[in-house]
Amino acid sequence: MNKLNLVIPNNSYKVQAQEYIEEFKRYKSNINGSGNLEKYNDYNMWLDFLKEMKNPKNGDIPRSTFFVVRECDNRVIGMINIRHRLNNFLLNEYGNIGYSVRPTERGKGYANQILHLGLNECKKIGLNRVLLVCAKNNIASEKVIRHNGGIYWNKIDTKCEGKDTQRYWIYI
Repeated sequence: MNKLNLVIPNNSYKVQAQEYIEEFKRYKSNINGSGNLEKYNDYNMWLDFLKEMKNPKNGDIPRSTFFVVRECDNRVIGMINIRHRLNNFLLNEYGNIGYSVRPTERGKGYANQILHLGLNECKKIGLNRVLLVCAKNNIASEKVIRHNGGIYWNKIDTKCEGKDTQRYWIYI
């Protein structure tokens, strides 16, 4: 298995970031854990947004966003967004962690590595448990969550994932 690293987004990944977004569009796939990358036309403005969200001044929940980079070829194969704590909205909609694997890299075991790396980051910021959510019909995500120690909590209806969203706690 190829080794993956979490990398703080920077200017050297600008072209790859655009390619990442375009690939999700081509595959008509939702992009999760991107720190809203797909909503920005200006990459530098997105980088500024990420810096602000690390230590927000407006009362938002602090969060960290990373590119997941394959070490052997320096290719961005995924992204992960870690919310440093939960409010009621995040508790009911998104949880602590959102992540994605680019469509052409799926089915290779990368999601397990990405979540594992994300859990290590959560430890660094002092979290001892994290909440993850997935749609009930998203069997692949459920397997990744369970593989990383996810304990089923409950099922709820959400705006984020649609009806029958499953919530899992992972204790770290």
